[in-house]
Amino acid sequence: MKSRYQMFAGYNAWCNERLYAAAATISDADYRANRGAFFKSLHGTLNHLLVGDRIWMRRFTGAGTVPPSLDAILYDEFEALRAARRSEDTLISRYIARLSDSDLAGVLRYRTVVRPVDIEQPLAPALDHFFNHQTHHRGQAHALLSSIIGNDATPSFDLIIFQRETGQGGLRKPD
Repeated sequence: MKSRYQMFAGYNAWCNERLYAAAATISDADYRANRGAFFKSLHGTLNHLLVGDRIWMRRFTGAGTVPPSLDAILYDEFEALRAARRSEDTLISRYIARLSDSDLAGVLRYRTVVRPVDIEQPLAPALDHFFNHQTHHRGQAHALLSSIIGNDATPSFDLIIFQRETGQGGLRKPD
């Protein structure tokens, strides 16, 4: 099971590198424009992805600070946000690498943010949500980018492409 989460941590970082590389090509006005997405702009969506990751990493590790709100703008400047994203992806990969099978079978206790409630949940399903949340909002960012630079210029985030490029996920070519 751990190898699955290591793959998802790698996939997460791979997607984020592709996403930020494409976002770096657009104008600041396009990057910040309210396009009707849940977090309004590409800027708001990328910040939310980092907010969500920091909330969950605090729950998982007890380290770090919890952002003030789900729509917090943690970094106003793109390059600072990109550097923070890379750093967070490294922290995520290191955390996953340290997990044991007994950790994955353990229970996570945390308090929710929006409507505070105490929760107890096995760690593995919490990790499933953690990585799925990233995929969900990265999909929104992908749609925003596609509307700005077009489908042909927007990189694919398909998991199978990551697996083909890295060999993760048990992918191999038959003899």
